[in-house]
Amino acid sequence: MFAIRPNAYTGAWSELGRSLPPYRAVLAVSAHWYVGETAVTAMERPRTIHDFGGFPDELFQVSYPAPGDPVLAERVAGLVGDSGLVDGPVRADTAWGLDHGTWSVLRYLAPDADRPVVQLSIDARRAAPVHRDLGRALAPLREEGVLILASGNVVHNLGAARFGDGVPALDWAERFEALVSRHLRDGGWDDLVDPGRLGPDAGRSIPTPEHYLPLLYALGAADPDDPVAVVTEGIDASSISMLSARFG
Repeated sequence: MFAIRPNAYTGAWSELGRSLPPYRAVLAVSAHWYVGETAVTAMERPRTIHDFGGFPDELFQVSYPAPGDPVLAERVAGLVGDSGLVDGPVRADTAWGLDHGTWSVLRYLAPDADRPVVQLSIDARRAAPVHRDLGRALAPLREEGVLILASGNVVHNLGAARFGDGVPALDWAERFEALVSRHLRDGGWDDLVDPGRLGPDAGRSIPTPEHYLPLLYALGAADPDDPVAVVTEGIDASSISMLSARFG
């Protein structure tokens, strides 16, 4: 709903977008393209995917008409393929598009939708360290004018969610978000690759991995000397973290 109801979080993303150095394209890794393969969107005009249900019609009318970039998709496929981290070639996808993990953020970060956007799938078959290493393989894109956007939630437990105005955050969700934020700022990135090392709150915060794994791509693509700025923090709907950070 943040996509159609601006708030403090979306305001911070808008401000972040205005402060970024110039970039020519976006590579997005979204929790919502979690499949049993490694693929990259390679179409000229990716569709806006409304991959959810039970929301107001207004949300289904949102469009993010950014162009695609088949040349960038080929570059991404080459970097991933050359890494030796995946079996076989990376599939060039012409059916997926931009899911709400990507466009709900980009419509604030880059509201003009004038830069090409390519999405890379999260391969559900790969262990967590592989996702971090794939981020490392993609790091050269940063020097080529590509913004790497990793979109998920470090706490994402819909089973525990409670919706409504003024609903308090669950204590374990607050603790885990604060722990991840501290590790980001203090350089404890290796511990974040294995959330099982982060204590009992991790299990409730990450009941399934797809929303946590995008963070590992960001960590892999970042330089250890990059400054890290926490852009937003807070728990929405009792059990969904709105933590976001900028690297570099």
